Amino acid sequence: MPASKAKQAQTAKRRADAIRLRLAGMDYETIAERLGYASRGAASKDLCRAFDAFRAEEEAAVETWREIEAQRLDRLQAAAWPAAAKGDLKAIETVLKVIAQRCKLLGLDAPVRTELSGPDGGAIPLGGGTLDELHTLISITGSSDDAGLAPSDEGNSETSTGE
Repeated sequence: MPASKAKQAQTAKRRADAIRLRLAGMDYETIAERLGYASRGAASKDLCRAFDAFRAEEEAAVETWREIEAQRLDRLQAAAWPAAAKGDLKAIETVLKVIAQRCKLLGLDAPVRTELSGPDGGAIPLGGGTLDELHTLISITGSSDDAGLAPSDEGNSETSTGE
């Protein structure tokens, strides 16, 4: 049997208070103590439920807006279609733009394949390289700062004397 309206309202208020406290930086233990949850885990679980419910509501709202925008695009295409079918180049361009926008909105475009390549479009050399070669490879593909690496003056560890 579903919870009564009063119990639902009480749960909603406690969840809203828990969210407010969590956003303010409170830990689950403190939230549990302040709002009367049985344990830290119960507070955490209830907040997860609240966030899941919010996410589901947001997803439903986004889907509704997506449907509305698709209907608007349908109306725009229908308005331009007769002229486009008669060969009006401006109308054809408009229809193509509407179709492209619809494909983007609905995720109908095929994924774009991205491929990394080495110098002159060749393969990226891997394995068996020296430290200097690794730094050269990093400089080709991106900043060494991102990886926390910096070039070394010590040279190749394979040829170093270890002194």
